[in-house]
Amino acid sequence: MSESVSNAHDRTPLSRLLAEITAAGPGPSELLIPEDWLQGRAIYGGLSAALCLQSALSYVPEAGPLRSAQLAFVSPAGPGVRLVPNVLRYGKSAVFAGADLLRDDAGVASRATFCFGKTRESRLAVDRLPAPDVPDAADCPGFFEDEAGHNRGPNFARHFDSRRAADALPMSSAEAPVFTAWMRHRDRAIESTIVALAAIGDALPPASMALFDGPAPVSSMTWQFELLDETPTTTNGWWLCQSRAETIGDGYSSQSMTIWNHDRQPILVGRQNVAVFY
Repeated sequence: MSESVSNAHDRTPLSRLLAEITAAGPGPSELLIPEDWLQGRAIYGGLSAALCLQSALSYVPEAGPLRSAQLAFVSPAGPGVRLVPNVLRYGKSAVFAGADLLRDDAGVASRATFCFGKTRESRLAVDRLPAPDVPDAADCPGFFEDEAGHNRGPNFARHFDSRRAADALPMSSAEAPVFTAWMRHRDRAIESTIVALAAIGDALPPASMALFDGPAPVSSMTWQFELLDETPTTTNGWWLCQSRAETIGDGYSSQSMTIWNHDRQPILVGRQNVAVFY
């Protein structure tokens, strides 16, 4: 049964979960993920990425700007999880750090590797990721919410404001597997913009779901993303997110993912492999 987004104030802020990781100090930490952050019975990929990134940042706070991330979503996890950060290499200009998100039985649920790199001078500067021509968020209808303000997305979607900027909705039998939406956190107390982006970057459903004519399972398998700005910013919290399934077959889809800020500057690019049970 759908629930009005007005009940979002009853939900657990992401900043509170991140604060628990920070309070545990550099090293392993344990969390009990509330039901409002679950997708079914498990944590969705964006939250797993955000928790792993916060754990790594707490372990090596001087690592520098995040450049890229690789995540493997090995198995479902939640509500009880344990985060174990590590350092793979500490170089002069780059740091490779990671974190494992473990289930209650100590099995690996998600494995993350992060590359942090210092800025260096370069004679090269190329930017060929133009944003789609879409209205601002204020002029767009809801993506996860219907006209009455009821959530039609997964449980965790209630933590985000979302606006359909262009293209399809989930399970709309669309001709093209593309989602384009403005997204922002309702929790404005998240201190790290890159951690917030990790959570929001995987908040849209897999783009293959635009072709569905009804509910069917999907599962993110791997996700790689790169940060294009070492200090990303936007206006009023809004990020323009686009997911595009480029191939679908044999029960898997391969999709590209891009995020621009309010000024249409590219901030994040990624690729994701998704298991499709449709």
